[in-house]
Amino acid sequence: MRVIVLGATSAIAEATARLYALEGADLLLVGRQEGKLEAIAADLKVRGASRVKTAVHDLAVSDDVRTRLAELVATLGGVDHVIVAYGILGDQNEAERSTEVAEDILRINFNSAAAWCLAVADLFETQARGSLVVVGSVAGDRGRRANYVYGSAKAGLAALVEGISHRFASNGPRAAIVKPGPTITPMTDGMKRKGALWATPEQIATVVRRAADGKGPVFYAPARWRLIMLIIRNLPTAIFNRMSI
Repeated sequence: MRVIVLGATSAIAEATARLYALEGADLLLVGRQEGKLEAIAADLKVRGASRVKTAVHDLAVSDDVRTRLAELVATLGGVDHVIVAYGILGDQNEAERSTEVAEDILRINFNSAAAWCLAVADLFETQARGSLVVVGSVAGDRGRRANYVYGSAKAGLAALVEGISHRFASNGPRAAIVKPGPTITPMTDGMKRKGALWATPEQIATVVRRAADGKGPVFYAPARWRLIMLIIRNLPTAIFNRMSI
């Protein structure tokens, strides 16, 4: 199996790559930090990966994505799965005061990710096989005061991936969006990361790997978030507005 991991230095992506390594997969890790990519690659080889290559690229720069994707696929000699796992949380308060900050959050979390997803969709449709798995967030299910700029980007990304899944419905490939709840990663440093609602990157990675082979375009991680978000989405506005979330 040949797997391209976009945003491979993120905690969830690294944990997911480890699962693929245990299966003996060929991996191509893509990200901005060369040193960290090489360290992760060395670890994956020890864990059983058949081959691990790295590519340094700023994925948030969406110019000529299709050409870049073709180069990555050629480097690996083909591709079966693509994992899209990069993004930034950003600062909601700053985004409310600065159009530039808000645009960065939207550009990285939606615009660039959408460009990669659409390029992968075309590739998989051409080869009539392949799995695209994108890491989203439960924050996209309902806008809330703490992170609604980030959440809006993730909501758009979820709609895009669901649309790609519908596009693939009758011709072989598949696409899935994984929506984690709060996760203990460098992105959430500084938050109070205690309680039953917090998950580890390894827990999320298990869902990401299952989504690549599973049915249905939407996976919550952990699964309990499906019910939690069903309740939150259906709360009356008056009650929702009184919640300190």
